[in-house]
Amino acid sequence: MTARQTLPIPRLSLLLTHAGMLAEQVLRAFWPFFSVFMAILAALMLGLQDHVGVETVWTVGGVALVGLLVTLILGARRFHAPSRAEALMRLDESLPGRPIQALMDDQAIGSMDTDSVALWHAHQTRMAQQAAQAEPVKPDLRLADRDPYALRYSALLALVIAGLFGSFWRIGSVADMAPGAAVAGQGPSWEGWVEPPRYTGLPTLYLADQSGPKLSVPQGSRITLRFYGEVGAHTLTETTTPLGTVEATDSEQDIVVNRSGQLRIVGPAGRDWSLDVLQDIAPRIGVADAAEAEAGGQMRLPFAAGDDYGVVSGTATIELDLAALDRRYGLTVAPEEREVIEVELPMPITGDRADFTEDLIEDFSQHPWAHLPVRITLTARDAADQETSSEPYVTALPARRFFDPLAAAVMEQRRDLLWSRDNAPRVAQLLRAVSHLPEDFFRSDTAYLRLRVTLRRLETFTRYDLKPEQQEEIAQALWDLAVLIEEGTLADALERMRRAQERLTEAMQNGASDEEIAELMQELRDATQDYMRQLQRLAQENGEDGENPQGQNGETLQMTQDDLQRMMDRIQELMEQGRMAEAQQALEEFQQMMENMRVTQGQGQGQQSEGQQAMEGLAETLRDQQGLSDRAFRDLQEQFNPGTQSGQSQNNEGRNGGQGRGESHEGQGGRGQEGSDQADGGGQQGQEGSLADRQQALRDELGRQQQNLPGGGTPEGEAARDALDRAGRAMDDAEQALRSDDLAEAIDRQSEAMEALREGMRSLGEALAENQQNQPGQGAQEGDMQANNRDPLGRTPGANGSISTDDNLLQGEDVYRRARELLDEIRRRTGDTDRPQIELEYLKRLLERF
Repeated sequence: MTARQTLPIPRLSLLLTHAGMLAEQVLRAFWPFFSVFMAILAALMLGLQDHVGVETVWTVGGVALVGLLVTLILGARRFHAPSRAEALMRLDESLPGRPIQALMDDQAIGSMDTDSVALWHAHQTRMAQQAAQAEPVKPDLRLADRDPYALRYSALLALVIAGLFGSFWRIGSVADMAPGAAVAGQGPSWEGWVEPPRYTGLPTLYLADQSGPKLSVPQGSRITLRFYGEVGAHTLTETTTPLGTVEATDSEQDIVVNRSGQLRIVGPAGRDWSLDVLQDIAPRIGVADAAEAEAGGQMRLPFAAGDDYGVVSGTATIELDLAALDRRYGLTVAPEEREVIEVELPMPITGDRADFTEDLIEDFSQHPWAHLPVRITLTARDAADQETSSEPYVTALPARRFFDPLAAAVMEQRRDLLWSRDNAPRVAQLLRAVSHLPEDFFRSDTAYLRLRVTLRRLETFTRYDLKPEQQEEIAQALWDLAVLIEEGTLADALERMRRAQERLTEAMQNGASDEEIAELMQELRDATQDYMRQLQRLAQENGEDGENPQGQNGETLQMTQDDLQRMMDRIQELMEQGRMAEAQQALEEFQQMMENMRVTQGQGQGQQSEGQQAMEGLAETLRDQQGLSDRAFRDLQEQFNPGTQSGQSQNNEGRNGGQGRGESHEGQGGRGQEGSDQADGGGQQGQEGSLADRQQALRDELGRQQQNLPGGGTPEGEAARDALDRAGRAMDDAEQALRSDDLAEAIDRQSEAMEALREGMRSLGEALAENQQNQPGQGAQEGDMQANNRDPLGRTPGANGSISTDDNLLQGEDVYRRARELLDEIRRRTGDTDRPQIELEYLKRLLERF
């Protein structure tokens, strides 16, 4: 095969290889020329020629032109255009066996031998197949050996900076420095800026770059002009101020644009613009949907607001609508003067405030105007201090509703009392009538007694002229009474369920008939369903999940009505089969499960001692500090290995303390609220500042805990305080390091803080243990009983450990409830087979006796 014959090589591969070789030659020969050219262009675009004299400009310009010419000549001498043959050789070198060269060779010997010719053609065919698979060869564009100091990159960086912060039009200023324009080059010049108001978020405009005849600027923009050269060479004429046409020749001009007009600079290189001022539109706001009351009684009022540059703040003004009020009963008298209600409207923490919808949530359940017609006026204010008020929204002020008739009657009398103190005699008379026959209305003696006490205080205050502070006191007492009556339904349902359980247990032990057991079982079903309904209603009013009540230890009981129904069906099935022992054990398990449910709001809370609360707070602080340190360590790894820690960070998100104090990861349970992954959602921007803010919040929380730290006056307590002081100083140092972007130093200081926290917790634990040894009666419930020197049934010990007379027994239904609780506890322990045999026998004897 001769060289003239067509080679089976991909044409595109050869062209790309040839182009790469050409790029190599261009860069190797002309990189000095390109570097000098980019440096000169960057200097001109940045306007460096405007800051030096004309002589300097022309001197440097001449040197630069000589440098360009020299580098161009040297580059032309070094440049060698690659040929097609060189491209073929480059491509052939990248292939195994040099197939292109083989295709260009001729058979040297054996051309007359048939077998030799056939072998040669087979060899040529294989080489042609390899050559047909040739890929383009990448060019070698590295210039490190020719440019060891990377001057080309410095010139490129300067050009990029000039493109970002300079202007291509500044190159034209060199024309004013030409020899024919020497006077203009040495004469006056000017520059100016248009700075829009900061709240608009718009960039500053450089007037020299504004080539158009019309210029649109926001209202309130500040125009700054500076005239250089001889005073009076330039004159400013503008019609944008209220003074009208004004001419000024001062070297520095500063005006605020309030209306459209003309702006003219008269003199050398003067300019003329028509200013179009964009008016700042007033904000808009209005009610988006009807106001309604949440389950807990809070008012929820959706509203929509917006502004061209964003709403800054807003308020809601609520005033009583007397014209729409039904003036009957206690509202017939003139109302007392009360100030209108003003509350701040919630603004979006993140996002655009130019157009948004939010909910105003406030609790007005205890306000005198609750459920009365009111007018709600919303007001929005923007950054320019422009205010807009919505049309008054007329509605009954949403608040908590009381469904129990007695509680609703108490709330009505409370409203009348707050309406006017002149209603006090009438309110006292009606309350006395309500409490005349308590057995017909009150389900709890406690509620009745509280009403009687409140009534007597009201009558006493009324006799001696009711004062405003006394009015508030009685109103608060009536509110507490209404809540007690309303929520007392839950306690009644619990009492019915307990009584049904006990009667069923007694019937099983006494061998009752199937009809009696079936009747008692149905009673237990009804009581349990009623209790669950009341429990779910109370949970919904408190904003909790009514389907998942919590146990006393905080665990969630995933229990539904169907689960309870299946448990009771199982108990009834066992009883019908005569398996009373198993049925009784299943009933005891059912009783224990129901007892673990949260009976009243807040049960299980507040029973911890001050020391236990302090220990839990410090433990939470330690966990948050550990999470914050982990986050800082991941960010430090990200700095040295970008992209390698992203997956690990995502896997670690949500761990306890993963977002520090300010960002919750356990259902908003932290000491701040930002969401569990909100910080990560924004990428790495502003990460160190966010970490520093969380560290500061953590330090503030530790300072609050130090103020309430128990164990004062003991060596262990003082040691705990000293350790926490060291932890606080270490947190301060960590915060400073985070704000300085020194993550390594911050991690070291955070480690010191965690070690000091652990030491403080150990010392505090020793102080609490020492305190309990000195004062053994400080427990939650046992401490109360020992402090009162009574046994579980309220009896005081007599001489020689005997029990005194029954005069000191607990009175009322509390003694029966306490006795039932003790009996239930004895039954529960009897069913625990892991207890010692001697204890089980003793518990069985107690059951047989009682």
